[in-house]
Amino acid sequence: MAGDKYLTFNNGQKMPLIGVGTWQASDEEIETAIDAALEAGYRHIDTAPVYGNEPAIGRVLKRWLDAGKVKREELFIVTKLPPISNRPHEVEPTIKKSLADLQLDYVDLYLIHTPFTLNINEDGSFKVDAEGLLEVDPTTNHAATWVEMEKLVEKGLAKSIGVSNFSKDQVARLLNNCKIRPANNQIEHHVYLQQRDLVDFCKAENVSVTAYSPLGSKGIAAFNAGAGIVRDLPDLMDIPEVKEIAAAHGKSPAQVLLRWIIDTGLCAIPKSTNPARLKQNLDVFDFKLSDEEVAKLLALDKNIRVCDFAFFHGVERHPEFTFKNQYTK
Repeated sequence: MAGDKYLTFNNGQKMPLIGVGTWQASDEEIETAIDAALEAGYRHIDTAPVYGNEPAIGRVLKRWLDAGKVKREELFIVTKLPPISNRPHEVEPTIKKSLADLQLDYVDLYLIHTPFTLNINEDGSFKVDAEGLLEVDPTTNHAATWVEMEKLVEKGLAKSIGVSNFSKDQVARLLNNCKIRPANNQIEHHVYLQQRDLVDFCKAENVSVTAYSPLGSKGIAAFNAGAGIVRDLPDLMDIPEVKEIAAAHGKSPAQVLLRWIIDTGLCAIPKSTNPARLKQNLDVFDFKLSDEEVAKLLALDKNIRVCDFAFFHGVERHPEFTFKNQYTK
């Protein structure tokens, strides 16, 4: 029918094409959601220390593993090195904290979460200057941090390593300074932000791509509002072409948006805490888009970035910040 359910990394490791994203969910929500996701058949779970939910996810994983309902090798767990720890000496202690919280011996994929680095106070709060802007650490050295990421693979703490939110130039720099090539670049990717140059470059270099916010992100509107940013974000489910293709296949707009990502050779990690939507987002392997339908969706690109990190006031001053010319007003 619609093909494999896995994408194979450059090291031979297989990652499920659809995972569950977990940003912006409370502990109670996330425990219920991960339980429901595992029941629905998800095995790929994406998290990060900055999401604040690794301990909650760890509790669910431990319950499932202890009960024998799932084997560790059937799971694909992804977490990340946060922007506040993006320095060589912090790599190993940070993943060990994540592993302790997740109650795991290793993660399947460990990513550098952002190309930029932020400073924090001793109490863990962000350092800000007199203007109230975040204090950045301009000394970020991806190649030096990557050396420590490679050691995680050698020590068995991560099966694969990669990056997130990295530009073409940043990925290229790593490729020129590595022993272990990045297995994955996790980026915002949906029909209104396709980043084709970056995606095509990664594919040519055999660096797989995972799409976050593949259905847009309603949650980020509220998050932005909390940071004093008001923006009109589009509803991808309401695009006429998407609805038309959905009707033709007897599928939902969300399922069409996810299938388009799979049909163009990427993974997707839609976030939901709703059991019915979790099931629906995974139910995309019994149909395939035609070449014409894929082309119709490729033509929708508008370079509208949902997650531009504007909620990190002042981060654009970091030399590795690459989103500054792509804000949508």
